[in-house]
Amino acid sequence: MMVKRRFMDVLDGQIHYREAGSPDNPKLMLLHASPGSSKQLELLAASLGDGFHVIAPDTLGNGDSMPPLQQQPEIADYAAAMIAFADGLGWKNFHLYGTHTGARIATWLALNEGSRVNRLILDGFGLYTPQSLDQILDVYAPNIVPDTQGLHVLQAWQLCRDQYIWFPWFRKEAERRVPHDLPNAEFLHNKFVEVIKGIHTYHKSYLAAFRYSMRDFVPQIGHHTLITCSENDLVRSDYEEACGLLKGAKSCLTPGFRTPEAAIETASAFTQFLLTD
Repeated sequence: MMVKRRFMDVLDGQIHYREAGSPDNPKLMLLHASPGSSKQLELLAASLGDGFHVIAPDTLGNGDSMPPLQQQPEIADYAAAMIAFADGLGWKNFHLYGTHTGARIATWLALNEGSRVNRLILDGFGLYTPQSLDQILDVYAPNIVPDTQGLHVLQAWQLCRDQYIWFPWFRKEAERRVPHDLPNAEFLHNKFVEVIKGIHTYHKSYLAAFRYSMRDFVPQIGHHTLITCSENDLVRSDYEEACGLLKGAKSCLTPGFRTPEAAIETASAFTQFLLTD
């Protein structure tokens, strides 16, 4: 399924998004993780496009979308932009998927714009203790400043790469090694390019996500919800606790969507949840 790229004009700039599938299909919005953009959801969008009208926006300050207007935006600000974006599409209600930062935006939308959300998929959201959160907020998403020697390019590349070697990436210790293979160079390159595009603002959505407590908000969700995680996700160790946050939620592990084959299998699991009574 072809994935097309488009822009939507909004009051203060533009939202960039990817689209797949027929407008006659059920509507499904995909919200990406930080850092990066909807580029990282391209294979998943293509696989879901056979059964859904899929829209995957770049959230504010990521990829090719406009930066947030707030100096310190919160998840509510990113969610408000997605409400305006959905209004621009003419979408009154839709299925909603979010991964990592996107899962937090999706949770806010479900709790505050609940009538617009049909079914909800929350994928790979981390759960942090107050002790670990202080360090993460201070170190995890550095403000990377371009310089004439291009050192910011190397810093951004290492950030994208190291996240798949250690978790958290700045704890370069044996016990913090991620027990999965490093993604291939093409995958890392694509992510790096998207991060470089938003180099001045990528960290703002990251920090907003860390400040939004899924332990507090997920138990309040009233929607038919699937809590999921890929086997090779950096926060795979939080999956069992995440599943226990919402009574009655369905759950499943997936192979993720780093490869076309994995994306097809993951899309099949999501489709079954979204279309089965």
